[in-house]
Amino acid sequence: MSPAAGAATLVARRSSRFVTWVRAWRAGLVPYDELADQIAGDEEHLVADAPGAWTDLPLRDALSCFAKLSPDEIRLALPAPGDPRGLPGPGEFTGAALLAGEAVVARGLGVIPEVRSHTSGSGVTFETVLWRVYPLPQELPRNGHGEPGAAEAEAELSTALVEATTTLTRLDIAHWRPELAGALAALRRPDAGMDLPPGFDPRARRLFARAGILDQVLALAEHAAPGGAVNGYEVQQRDAALRPLTIACRRALVAACNAPLRA
Repeated sequence: MSPAAGAATLVARRSSRFVTWVRAWRAGLVPYDELADQIAGDEEHLVADAPGAWTDLPLRDALSCFAKLSPDEIRLALPAPGDPRGLPGPGEFTGAALLAGEAVVARGLGVIPEVRSHTSGSGVTFETVLWRVYPLPQELPRNGHGEPGAAEAEAELSTALVEATTTLTRLDIAHWRPELAGALAALRRPDAGMDLPPGFDPRARRLFARAGILDQVLALAEHAAPGGAVNGYEVQQRDAALRPLTIACRRALVAACNAPLRA
């Protein structure tokens, strides 16, 4: 896999997959034995500080700590500086979640992924994911501090996308660094996106697919050269155009992953 194509895979929100599959399991829609493989894919996932454990556990052994929770008690949060929506309030977990930009928020515990890079003796670089568990209050605010429903989030995303596209076209944003084209091509593959597990309705699936691809493109754009924006003022214009779209994209992913499940 090329570095650019690999980047397209690595920026996907791991917490979104964690939340959706664990919620589907707690709704009785998928078996426990499938969870770890569906969440981890071809990565190695471990869990640190799991309740009652004295050492890091394989993901498969740690997911049982969610066994007493209902689907609605397990939620995705995608916070950002100045926008801690979905988090329980000041504390160690909230600080770590803001730094990571993603978290699993549940009754009694929160989980945040930490990606660790390793280099083998032969020089091959690979990554492992460590899910760190934090104790949280047994009672958390419902509906994620006013997070939107899927319909509202879909409308917000569509509006933000139209407005951002108009500005970015004028700024000639297509002249991103050449290797970005490989990543975007990888994202367009039919198997590039992540699908939701059983139980999510068509609107949530559509919103998740659309926002998931945009989320990866926006993450890649943060590391791209400014293209046609050749001076500081135009760079600021590009960033200003992307900011509302980034917020709408995060809200759309949260709305899709936290949507009510049905049998």
